[in-house]
Amino acid sequence: MMQRIHRLWGLVGVLMLLPVLAACSVNLPAPLTSPDRQLQVRVYLTPDNRLAYDIHRQGQAVILASDLGLQLQEADFSRDLSIVDVSAVTPVSDRYEMLVGKQRWIDYQANEQTLTLVNAQQQRLAVTFRVSDDGVAFRYRVDFPGQKHFLKELTSFQFAPDSKAWLQPMSVAQTGWSNTNPSYEEHYQMGIPVGTASTLGAGWVFPGLFQTGKHWVLISEVGMDGSWHGSRLHDQSPGGKYTLDIPQAAEVFTDGALLAHTQDALVSPWRLLAIGDLAQVIDSTLGTDLAAPAVNFPRDLLKPGHASWSWALLKDDFTVFEVQKTFIDYAADMHWDYTLVDADWDRKIGYEKLQQLVDYAATKNIGILVWYNSAGAWNQTPYTPKSQLLTHAQREKEFARLRQIGVKGVKIDFFGGDGQSMMAYYVDILNDAAAHGLLVNFHGATLPRGWQRTYPNLMTVEAIRGFEFTTFTQADEDAVVTQVAIAPFVRNVFDPMDFTPMVFGDIPNIQRRTHNSFELAQSVLFLSGIQHFAEIPEGMASVPAYVKHFLQTLPVQWDRSRFVDGFPGKYVVIARQAGDTWYIAGVNAEAESKTLTLDLSFADGKQGVLIGSGDSERRFVQSAVDSRKPLTITLKPAAGFVIRLQ
Repeated sequence: MMQRIHRLWGLVGVLMLLPVLAACSVNLPAPLTSPDRQLQVRVYLTPDNRLAYDIHRQGQAVILASDLGLQLQEADFSRDLSIVDVSAVTPVSDRYEMLVGKQRWIDYQANEQTLTLVNAQQQRLAVTFRVSDDGVAFRYRVDFPGQKHFLKELTSFQFAPDSKAWLQPMSVAQTGWSNTNPSYEEHYQMGIPVGTASTLGAGWVFPGLFQTGKHWVLISEVGMDGSWHGSRLHDQSPGGKYTLDIPQAAEVFTDGALLAHTQDALVSPWRLLAIGDLAQVIDSTLGTDLAAPAVNFPRDLLKPGHASWSWALLKDDFTVFEVQKTFIDYAADMHWDYTLVDADWDRKIGYEKLQQLVDYAATKNIGILVWYNSAGAWNQTPYTPKSQLLTHAQREKEFARLRQIGVKGVKIDFFGGDGQSMMAYYVDILNDAAAHGLLVNFHGATLPRGWQRTYPNLMTVEAIRGFEFTTFTQADEDAVVTQVAIAPFVRNVFDPMDFTPMVFGDIPNIQRRTHNSFELAQSVLFLSGIQHFAEIPEGMASVPAYVKHFLQTLPVQWDRSRFVDGFPGKYVVIARQAGDTWYIAGVNAEAESKTLTLDLSFADGKQGVLIGSGDSERRFVQSAVDSRKPLTITLKPAAGFVIRLQ
């Protein structure tokens, strides 16, 4: 009898819910799938008329029920929503070229659909979804008459409670040396349970990597045109629910705006989720697929390359004329492309002597790059040239002068965070530099979020706790092996990264923890339009001729790349192709030796040489490699290797 009563009440409950479910299902779209039908996105209204979505891969939940929506001062799209239009599913196809990054020519295919909703006041919100074989992206558009001021974004990413995360804490604004934070320069928290609070209380930076079951998800954003602020993941993620958060109040250009606002259509950046197995995520190009096409820039001035750089090991006192001339000679001897003249060059060298350096470098086919301090009032940094790029008029004057001298590009340092006005400052610099034919490197900076496609003159961006930190403290040197082994899985997946790698000799006042083979591997592992090598002439003179030759002939751009093996923060092996030659590099960041068996059949029978560790940490050894056979290699802790197959 009790069982019959329970079944009856269950039936009554279902009947009572049917009108609600029917009301919510009006105009709801069918799930949107990827071209290969492996990914599926479902967008729907909850029973209380809030917008939500979930994502499945191969029939398994990857992102559980998660929130969508915006709140503006003038409109609330967080509740009381109705779907008024669902567009047809439209195929999206794009083919574009990247001179900076993992792949030269990229083909992007996706399915797109737009939902239009109204709130209780009949104001409209459009949400566009794209699903490709390697992930999901969506963005918001609000277009009604009058001003639109952003307040809050409800977007969330709900993971199963047993998922793991690899995340970098956002630093607290106006902390650090001379108030230079935030600069995306913290150590990653690796393999932490989802729901773990950020260690600094200021959120987590993009990209963020997650493992849920057999699936991997890399979350970021792309499509920043200067009208929106840079987002991050909130520092609190109860139950594995990660929400988007806004910058801290101090992250603005002097007297500038913190959050997005406009009189025109308010369009968010794309929120993207690269989804797949680990190889599919690491090989994804979503971070540029969704960026705006390239602005005009003279093709003959677009020259990726390698650079010598004195400051990494020698620091401030050596940014003087004679030393920089020596580093030009060093770059020429290494068959590299540039020499970077760092901070205080205006006081220690001056514009007149800079002209002499540029002229001398030109005789050796070396381009000169020079450093600038971006800072206005947002930090206390003393280095110069400072505050000379704050306005369009200043940039026009300075960039024109540099081009007249013959300088090829600028490294600009010490930005103030991710507020809308600061993001607009980045974009303004990129546009003005492009107009004057100058290459750009941002340091002390935000994540570029696909800018390298839209602005092909953007060669690289720091946004990583890179090599220079190992010259400051022993703790950073002790942690560098895991920092190197996590970067290819998170920070460097989509965007160029100026880690400034590779040293074979001593670091002053620091005990090195890495093998020289580990250092050499970074020359291939890390993607940067201009790779600034930290090693100085004396250290380079200590390596065998075959190592020097490897670096003299290393390509400056890649036709394609592929993930071979690895696990975030533990070890990684990546292959990159230039022309008919494959370059493969790997490192071991674990405390024990690791034996790997690598399938190199993708190299189509090519043969070549492996350079690895010799009988001590500072020694190299080379051996023959045949890609027709599986390669078994044992890596000691903090050791690595490179392979060239021709």
